[in-house]
Amino acid sequence: MASDARMQVMHIASNIVTGGSVSAEDRAYLTSLVAANTGISPEDAQKRVDVYLQTIQEETLKATAAADQARKAAASAAIYTALSMLMGAFIASVAAALGGHLRDEHS
Repeated sequence: MASDARMQVMHIASNIVTGGSVSAEDRAYLTSLVAANTGISPEDAQKRVDVYLQTIQEETLKATAAADQARKAAASAAIYTALSMLMGAFIASVAAALGGHLRDEHS
């Protein structure tokens, strides 16, 4: 029974992460579940549920911001890597041309 309740809570939490909100029915279910399992009043259970849902939304926003920052850093690293490879290729071709010219002069 407790396992089913945990699965339901995790399902509701995942819906918050993917959808951004929770339905009134899910909120009522969570409130009744908290009230039944803790023995507190429905009003206090509603406050706990609201805090829980708010925490999930805040953490989702933090994770999204961190992922966006990592994406930007990876894009910058890719650009710098491509530029450094291009500069290296240019320097290698100039060095090869100079070396070939020196070889031809001394042969």
